[in-house]
Amino acid sequence: MKPFTSLGTSIILRLEMDVRKVNFVDIATAVGKANGDIVAMDVVQSSNEVTVRDYTINTKSRPQIDDVINNIEALPGVEIITVSDRTFLSHIGGKIEVRATRPIQNREDLSRVYTPGVASVCEAIAKDQSKAYKLTIKSNTVAIVSDGTAVLGLGDIGPYAAMPVMEGKAMLFKQLAKVDGFPICLDTKDTEEIIETIVRMAPAFGGINLEDISAPRCFEIEKALRERLDIPVFHDDQHGTAVVILAGLLNALKIVGKDIKDCKIVVTGMGAAGVSCTKILLSAGAKQVIGVDRDGILSRSVTYENPIWEEVSNITNPDNLQGELKDALIGADVFIGVSRGNILSKEMVQTMAKDPIVFAMANPNPEIDPEEAAGVVRVLATGRSDYPNQINNVLCFPGIFRGAFDCRATDINEEMKVAAAHAIASIISEEELNEQYIIPSVFNDRVVKNVRDAVVNAAIKTGVARKVPRDKRKKKTAE
Repeated sequence: MKPFTSLGTSIILRLEMDVRKVNFVDIATAVGKANGDIVAMDVVQSSNEVTVRDYTINTKSRPQIDDVINNIEALPGVEIITVSDRTFLSHIGGKIEVRATRPIQNREDLSRVYTPGVASVCEAIAKDQSKAYKLTIKSNTVAIVSDGTAVLGLGDIGPYAAMPVMEGKAMLFKQLAKVDGFPICLDTKDTEEIIETIVRMAPAFGGINLEDISAPRCFEIEKALRERLDIPVFHDDQHGTAVVILAGLLNALKIVGKDIKDCKIVVTGMGAAGVSCTKILLSAGAKQVIGVDRDGILSRSVTYENPIWEEVSNITNPDNLQGELKDALIGADVFIGVSRGNILSKEMVQTMAKDPIVFAMANPNPEIDPEEAAGVVRVLATGRSDYPNQINNVLCFPGIFRGAFDCRATDINEEMKVAAAHAIASIISEEELNEQYIIPSVFNDRVVKNVRDAVVNAAIKTGVARKVPRDKRKKKTAE
């Protein structure tokens, strides 16, 4: 039996059973020996000799699941066909579908949406390509593009295995912001091939969301696409993370009574998220940001082969500090980790300034264990849902694209990202704000609207909006 990973406590075993050798009591006994509980049994097919049944079994832990499986496998006349849970079942057949916006009920309907009526619409767009925004799905459609090289915490698992993540993102776009997302996983790791493929398919989309593409290739791909396309290009692993981190930090700083301009901020992990986080902090007014990676503090005294590190070293670390993470943290107000687990010790935190803020974002193991941080960290945030203050990109990308689409933006620039961060932070009132609540829930229905409005305003102000939404025109006229 292959390893099985479950997020829940309920598993579903599909068993093929020789009815002459085994029966329900045997199965129940095997499950009971592992302290499992059969809560449902469904017959899939049956004959005089063989029956196929689905058993839903409640369990409490991964070892218990293994015990259940081992006990059943030991029974004569039983073959385990599949092991799944509700998560796996929710993915059967995929999680999204395409639906028509209007029915085709008769020949007249057919002639309007397809031939011959569609020809006149095609001709109108051929004369003026901007009409594609009004007459096709382009105005509300984002391509969610990945090559499967940096998927969640799984790494390079390839384009096929990346699809469930991209489908999930499409669901979030639709439910939270009414944006139609199409998952597209490319079977190539060649940077130029990825760029050219996206450029060629761009006419059908209003925006491009790059996802789970490994660094440093992701930087080059995004840069090239932003230069060549006139639609928003957003690498969520970089910028989504950075926006939500900034939002949480703005509120954390309110709690400790500090200004971002006066803070010493250490960012460790100079990959996609770390670099983007560094840049957005500078855009938000931070003056003393220090980048740290596996080779230590990024310093102007060193020439780096990695061009991204070279760039970061030239815009950060104003005092040109050198050394390791522990050296950078002395007197620091903020630690932001987007690297790997268990690299930050309690002793290192104790060298930081009064009321230290720690964002330990590594998954599944944060840079410091939250239990160890208790008592020495004033405000703690992680990327995990089982601790307070989860930094989650879902707070960001739906509203950003909703705003970019509503004003038909040509880009998602730094001003729009900073505005989005302030909008997310503003959801939490002064009365609600505390050490355990610096970032709103992903299910807070005000998040998308606030982010959308802030992004539209910033796009108009910075000149990347091609139209002013109706609600913004009304407001301007009233003023």
